[in-house]
Amino acid sequence: MDFAFDARTEELRGKLLAFMDEYVYPAEAVAEEQRALLASPWDTPAVVGELKAEARRQGLWNLFLPDSEYGAGLTNLQYAPLAEITGRSPHLAPTALNCAAPDTGNMEVLSQFGDESQRKQWLEPLLAGEIRSAFAMTEPEVASSDATNITTLIERDGDEYVVTGRKWYISGAMNPDCKIFIVMGKTDPDGADIRRQQSMILVPRDTPGLEVRRAMQVYGYEDHSHGGHAEVVFDHVRVPAGNLIGEEGGGFAIAQARLGPGRIHHCMRLIGMAERAIELMCRRAVSRTAFGKPLAQQGVVQNWIADARVTVEQLRLLVLKTAWMMDTVGNKGAHTEIQAIKIATPRAVVDILDKAVQLHGAGGVSQDFPLAELWAAARTLKLADGPDEVHQRSLAYREIKKYM
Repeated sequence: MDFAFDARTEELRGKLLAFMDEYVYPAEAVAEEQRALLASPWDTPAVVGELKAEARRQGLWNLFLPDSEYGAGLTNLQYAPLAEITGRSPHLAPTALNCAAPDTGNMEVLSQFGDESQRKQWLEPLLAGEIRSAFAMTEPEVASSDATNITTLIERDGDEYVVTGRKWYISGAMNPDCKIFIVMGKTDPDGADIRRQQSMILVPRDTPGLEVRRAMQVYGYEDHSHGGHAEVVFDHVRVPAGNLIGEEGGGFAIAQARLGPGRIHHCMRLIGMAERAIELMCRRAVSRTAFGKPLAQQGVVQNWIADARVTVEQLRLLVLKTAWMMDTVGNKGAHTEIQAIKIATPRAVVDILDKAVQLHGAGGVSQDFPLAELWAAARTLKLADGPDEVHQRSLAYREIKKYM
């Protein structure tokens, strides 16, 4: 078993680490200052465009996409450690590299399932970073943890489909650069197979009847990195029949294909968040004195830091194993491992960030450190891409089934 990164991964890691030090970390404060002066909180600060131009110049662009025709052609195992590095600044780095959700998943869908016309119209400008996109699945009126519950209708009417429904927490929808929605709804709500009732369809943002109603907060934060999370209403929205992605009834399968790589990306970025938290904990511990000695000499603080390091090393190995299995036996073959990392990683990283907040005292919950916002992002991932309990249920069944 070889734990070393290959030559290409090492080369990209070196370039990306230097890019983070030279460009991304200094831009964090600049982005906040620029955002405060913008006409809309959803407009993109100028420094983000500068970061994207520099990343593209350095070849740090579309690293997530394994299809070499469209992306960097990296395997999941090669991309995973790069995603970890971007997780150290999750609100800037993924966007700078054109590797931010939900665009990554949407580009994967279009590259795998879109036809030539759809790829030309939407995938190419997404790959170029010229536009952003949104993925509309979650609904407020049903338990969307079970995707078969969705009620949005996609009804055929001649040469068009009519989309009717209400969605919320639609990532990316608040960004004015968001030009296209991938919408999941039911084309056959009465079908016998509940996993063949759903389809996915492309809905341009400017289509009559599509209303971005309001921004949804996450623990009181506006998630600018993803272009916000919105409540969106589709009121008899008409689009050409050619906007359907794949075939009618293929939406559930497309969603599963989309979420597999996404979970690897999220989990590796979470590990990057944890690494940033450990760094901040250590810096804080050696710079503060309480009860007569530095925090770094307090036993409880040492325990927090030691436990965090052990946890991160364990998580990284599990996630890298999962990435390797996805590359070698496919997403289905790595089903158990994908669920395991989705359960374990957010849970553990939330705890590490919580300890980092505690160590920083009032500063930990303030805007002067990134910890509170990182905590909110990590805690949200216990819900996003399937709540922990859904994965636990499925994983437990697979284990018990061996003994039935």
